[in-house]
Amino acid sequence: MESPDHIIINGYRHNSFETELFSEHELIHKSKTFHNWLDKRRSVRDFSDKAIPKEVIENLIKSASTAPSGAHKQPWTFCAVSNPILKSKIRKEAEIEEKESYENRMSERWKKDLEPLATDMHKPFLDVAPWLIIAFKKVYEFGDDGTKHNNYYVNESIGIACGMLISAIHDAGLVTLTHTPSPMNFLAKTLNRPSNERAFLLLPIGYPKFPTYVPDLKRKALDEVAIFYE
Repeated sequence: MESPDHIIINGYRHNSFETELFSEHELIHKSKTFHNWLDKRRSVRDFSDKAIPKEVIENLIKSASTAPSGAHKQPWTFCAVSNPILKSKIRKEAEIEEKESYENRMSERWKKDLEPLATDMHKPFLDVAPWLIIAFKKVYEFGDDGTKHNNYYVNESIGIACGMLISAIHDAGLVTLTHTPSPMNFLAKTLNRPSNERAFLLLPIGYPKFPTYVPDLKRKALDEVAIFYE
């Protein structure tokens, strides 16, 4: 007897879920292959200005929006910017905050920890990268009558979505950088976002400039990031 394609639970439709099953050998192979591919991802600060089709950016955002979220509220807005005037304005405002951070907000230890990354207050990639995606978290929603309704697990939800977005960018053969000028309030003003949205992360997206060099960094070993209880 075949199972129905959907059932009703608590008055709501639930569709039959299907997934492909793999042998133990295939599971190990697939998980190892995925790790080896993802381990090649690097943050890049030197971008080419080569154009990226808008459809690619649309697909990346749709991929990010497949992320799980608290009560399925999907509390995010992804603002994609290619307008050069707007990108330059964002760079100008970001560098004002970055200058203040490097000169007055950041501890000497923090700046010392950043030295291997060769980063400073200047952010030319905000002009050069063909696209910027600014992820905004939606702290609350407005009801039809204008009342506020809080969203749930907002930081966790958008954090997962941004992680999936970064993976999608890598899968497309493009590069990005997680940029968080602090504070980021200027982004909501610059992009004319509503009061229920807060800037969470800025991602420049494009091809790497040729040649491009990245810091010789090593990721922590498995025994440094995982504990198994068997």
